[in-house]
Amino acid sequence: LRRNSVWESLPFGMSLAIAGGFLDSYTYVGRGGVFCNAQTGNLVLLGIALAKGKLHESFAYFLPVIAFMCGVIVAETIKTHGGKFFRIDWPYLALAFEIAVLFAIGLIPDKGANTLVVLSASFAASLQVSSFNRLANSGFSTTMCTGNLRMAVRTAHSAFINRSEDDLRASARYCLIILAFVVGAGVGAFATVALGARAIWLSTALLALAMGLLFLER
Repeated sequence: LRRNSVWESLPFGMSLAIAGGFLDSYTYVGRGGVFCNAQTGNLVLLGIALAKGKLHESFAYFLPVIAFMCGVIVAETIKTHGGKFFRIDWPYLALAFEIAVLFAIGLIPDKGANTLVVLSASFAASLQVSSFNRLANSGFSTTMCTGNLRMAVRTAHSAFINRSEDDLRASARYCLIILAFVVGAGVGAFATVALGARAIWLSTALLALAMGLLFLER
């Protein structure tokens, strides 16, 4: 894919960030109180569960971390060697796979196979974060906000000190990505309570829109 293409654009990044926030709310509110994206949160909950001696409960937080790690390994392996087997760019495949997985999750009834749901969502989310990590030539994340928040403050500070319009625009982009993630989380929580398992199809629609942007450019 070309640099500065649509997959590094702000609208594309915001659509993925909304979906990322949505998925964390969906699994936390409706699928057992576990995050599929925010692995830092899962590690905190894992430590708390272990401190309380709740070994069985700790596995619910540990397994998504492993699934996320496996997804990163698969993504990096295919990005490096996938050209030998696939005729289209890896990001298209990653997004298509994530859409398929999330659509299938919506078919699983509420409170049914929550562990499978979270593991599948964590694996798919890791493909997204590994495949789409550039925003206008800067690094960012669509599934977590700590790094984005650091960069928003860092570029804002640089803009103030150096009177840099480029840094000011970069800070604004990071702030919009964070806002998109928060909006997605709020919508995800509301939709999950209202619609149950099938609420995840709303995030699937967002990702399908992002996929459409990629194909329109191509």
